[in-house]
Amino acid sequence: MTLEANLAVGTVAKRADVAVSALHFYEKKGLIRSWRNEGNQRRYKRDVLRRIAVIKAAQKMGITLEEIKVTLSSLPDNRTPTKADWETLSRQWQQQLDEKIAYMQRVRDYVNGCIGCGCLSMDRCPIYNPEDKLADVDSGAVLLDHPKIND
Repeated sequence: MTLEANLAVGTVAKRADVAVSALHFYEKKGLIRSWRNEGNQRRYKRDVLRRIAVIKAAQKMGITLEEIKVTLSSLPDNRTPTKADWETLSRQWQQQLDEKIAYMQRVRDYVNGCIGCGCLSMDRCPIYNPEDKLADVDSGAVLLDHPKIND
């Protein structure tokens, strides 16, 4: 099978089940590439379909487009991931997902009693911030973003 850039944007959009505007967006973000034919129309190589499938799967897992871009750019020559590559990529993303899960668990644990201090409830606050010591750390809801403070 040749990897000539001969798929039209509409064909790729239909086969990948994404809007044409999504393809343009992915391209602008550096996630996929197209080439221009003699008529200056975008053309894609067939392997872009697998690349888009990886992007969509990663997005469903909660991986941001920037994280996807960084991970995909780690592949040699920015190639489309193989099955073996997917195993490596997914392991990297598992760590990111574990961190997001831990963050969301902290948010869940504080949602009823704490806004992460810029405190609205000095009399009920489970972590009271005497003399605004957290101001040296950061502003806003700092406790949710600084797990070491919670430990």
